[in-house]
Amino acid sequence: METKLKQLLKTIKLNESMLSMMFGVITVVLIGVLVMRMYSANKPSITSESEKTEIATEKVGEVKVEVKEDGKKYPTELAETVKVEKGDNLWKIAEKQYGSGYNWVDIAKENGLANAGAIEVGQELKLPKTAVKEIVKTEVAAKETMTPTITGDKYTVVKGDHLWSIAVRAYGDGYKWVTIAEANEIDMKRASYIEIGQELKLPR
Repeated sequence: METKLKQLLKTIKLNESMLSMMFGVITVVLIGVLVMRMYSANKPSITSESEKTEIATEKVGEVKVEVKEDGKKYPTELAETVKVEKGDNLWKIAEKQYGSGYNWVDIAKENGLANAGAIEVGQELKLPKTAVKEIVKTEVAAKETMTPTITGDKYTVVKGDHLWSIAVRAYGDGYKWVTIAEANEIDMKRASYIEIGQELKLPR
């Protein structure tokens, strides 16, 4: 009886050691898993979005822009409105605010301007949050280039001419009509009134 009791106690003691060792191993494993999870949670991760923001910031002219997911560029510091200053026209304002003069069309549309040249000093214009227009030629301009190009630095107006078509033929870009108007001191409000036989300077 005494011998059996001793064997039972010995067996319990042996199993107790095994159980203690097993619990110890399990505890160490659990602690390791918890530490790994905490490390992973606190470790700063670089998201694809932050990477996009970092590499998508650039400049168009002097204007900082951000390239969005659609591939278009948007000014990052665009004001809501701008006041017209002396010597301003929509092309100049668009160049300053968007980095591209081509955005004068968006400004004109946003402010309901039927005549792009009809802006006055002190007038407040709304600036639409739109993508930068980097256009070399419009479809209209491409069609009009079928007419003979103008290569000289002067041009005499003929019947059917207007500043847009002259700009297309001279520069391959209809929006350059503003450049012609300024070079010839043509009132922007009356830019459509050019006369047959009138000689225009074409800056090169």
